[in-house]
Amino acid sequence: MIRIARSRDIATCRRLRRTVFIEEQGVSEADEVDDLDDQAIHLLATQDGKPVGSARLLILGETGKIGRVCVLKEARGSGLGAALIRAAIEEFRQHPGVTRAKLGAQTHALGFYERLGFAAIGPEYLDAGIPHRDMVLAL
Repeated sequence: MIRIARSRDIATCRRLRRTVFIEEQGVSEADEVDDLDDQAIHLLATQDGKPVGSARLLILGETGKIGRVCVLKEARGSGLGAALIRAAIEEFRQHPGVTRAKLGAQTHALGFYERLGFAAIGPEYLDAGIPHRDMVLAL
């Protein structure tokens, strides 16, 4: 059974991100680790009690920013990534004044986010050496 909930277990979220971003994708630790975790809302996805994915949410004025979305390899293709994004959107809808969700999508995942209602804006750019585009969704 998959469960997604707010979590204060930042250490577990960081371990998941380390596995996906640093070990699998080759992102440097300097690019992955920043000082925003303490001010963020963290969503943790578990499957049968085991942590398998996470997302980090920041509220910046009217914008809810979704970032650090990761799903372990063994849980990919299960719909978990989409469930994490939907949970993030619902979290932002609970905050009065937040009118849009925004994220930086790796370009290979643009179609995934488009199917969830996001639209690409602006030019492609490199983040941690990986091509990205910003995407937004009106709430």
